[in-house]
Amino acid sequence: MQTLKDKFLINPNIHFLNFGSYGACAKPIFDNYQYWQRLLEFESVQFINVEGAGYLANSRAALANYLDVPDKDDLVYITNPTLGVNIIAKNMELKEGDEVLTTDIEYGACDRTWDLYCEKSKAVYKRQNIELPITSKEQFIENFFAGLTDRTKIVFISHITSSTGLILPVKEIVEIAKSKGLLTIVDGAHVPGQLPLSIKELDADFYTGAAHKWMMAAKGCSFLYAHKRVQHLLKEPLIVSWGYKAIKPSGSNFIDYNQMIGTRDFSAFLTVPACIEFMQENNWPAVAQQCHEMVLSNAPRFFELLESSPISPLNKEWIGQMLSIPIETDKPEELQRKLFTDYKIEIPVFRQGNEKYLRYSINGFNSQQDLDALYDALVDIKKQGEFL
Repeated sequence: MQTLKDKFLINPNIHFLNFGSYGACAKPIFDNYQYWQRLLEFESVQFINVEGAGYLANSRAALANYLDVPDKDDLVYITNPTLGVNIIAKNMELKEGDEVLTTDIEYGACDRTWDLYCEKSKAVYKRQNIELPITSKEQFIENFFAGLTDRTKIVFISHITSSTGLILPVKEIVEIAKSKGLLTIVDGAHVPGQLPLSIKELDADFYTGAAHKWMMAAKGCSFLYAHKRVQHLLKEPLIVSWGYKAIKPSGSNFIDYNQMIGTRDFSAFLTVPACIEFMQENNWPAVAQQCHEMVLSNAPRFFELLESSPISPLNKEWIGQMLSIPIETDKPEELQRKLFTDYKIEIPVFRQGNEKYLRYSINGFNSQQDLDALYDALVDIKKQGEFL
């Protein structure tokens, strides 16, 4: 695989195997970020108060085209997907006994969001147990909808889960949920830039994703999509600012309530066109495919070394550019720090319920050398016997 490492700003002395957490800006994208920041500082009042809405609209148009969203005004920029889930959850008029159906492998911050709003309304946030290892799409779907009851109002599910790295069959989940009259909310934090995505085709009610992960935008650049049929449900902004009861409304409460929410540097949002241009120039579908192949070709030796087993079939239906390996350790946090401090490897070691996972991510700047370094480090740590 040809590495694109010289196109990134990542510390060359680190084996960076954690693209899934925050991503990394390619150099031309970061240059574009600084262009917008300098323009902001050159004349901040004009940038924010006068030109800002137009800059944001242009960027949303580029993102809408990339994600196959028919109307750019069905997208609004936010700083992270958790914020998007908060905007939605705040506005769901749940009643006592209502249920939000989800899995037990969701992102912890989103779990906490739903916990709060369900507790306030005395609704139930139902974490349906997902049996691992997954053997088939049909098994997963049957397993998930075993949690469905006549009190279920909402389905909330990740497109790719953070801790397990699994690609979930959201298309089928959304179709089934809609056929039952349920509201559908998808957390797609890891999808844009890693997997092809047509939001129009998926047709979920809400979809939130990050551009600062696999799309390589500047940090704090994410989006919330709301289909026109559900935008009226977002009656209250998460932050009340000038867009609420706007003097000059844009015609979309969805945009007014969520776009301009006080003074902030929204330069990161404006880097999205540069991200799309960078991916086009570097044939990103081919890069993603090469990364996927590297992820899978290395998997067997890591499972053997760690005396572990895959949690799904090792194919493109379930695995993209991330792989999570169940590990036996009582000290996952200490193991993560040791890998960084002693071996210069940036990689997450997660807790998910009672399970622990080591997850490696591969993107265009990675090479086989990075995974070889991880393997050698784990061999060494295993010999020491303190963490593994």
